[in-house]
Amino acid sequence: MEAEVTNAITNLIAGKTILYPTDTVWGLGCDATNSESVSKIFELKNRAESKSLVVLVSSLEMLNLFIKDIPKKALDIIQNCNKPTTIIYQNPTGFAFNTIASDNTIAIRIPKHEFCINLINQFGKPIVSTSANVSGEMTPKSFSEISQPILEGVDYIVNLERNKISDKSSTILKLNGDEIQVIRA
Repeated sequence: MEAEVTNAITNLIAGKTILYPTDTVWGLGCDATNSESVSKIFELKNRAESKSLVVLVSSLEMLNLFIKDIPKKALDIIQNCNKPTTIIYQNPTGFAFNTIASDNTIAIRIPKHEFCINLINQFGKPIVSTSANVSGEMTPKSFSEISQPILEGVDYIVNLERNKISDKSSTILKLNGDEIQVIRA
């Protein structure tokens, strides 16, 4: 695993894209603070930059570096959720402009996945995590379902968990004051 973390980091530092296993489905990733890298993800997915992306951080401490005012409800959800949950936060700071939605929000998840945590911790910055499919196509449930354009277009493919099969993306929640809106169950 350590060699794959090192190889992925080398690519992230160089502004390249990676295809990697996450706590949910296989993800397309890049440095979430590098707007040119983020643009490459949108190109690879054939997706408009006006669409939002999910970003992964490794811990609450890292989350605090990019979200200055984390709502108490978000902390409660993070500490008590038993399945992968992404939360949409307001007023992010330090991210590439094209990771932030037009309403000045960003979707962030703290994964419970050894490779992802090691990768993010050693890289020292958040990474993009969007499903490994061309926009409009079905999310692949296993590595073998990832389309050829994605496999050929990405700069580096992590050689781990090739048999990984997942049938579910993360739950996405948006906090509006005291109200919790379920974007994706």
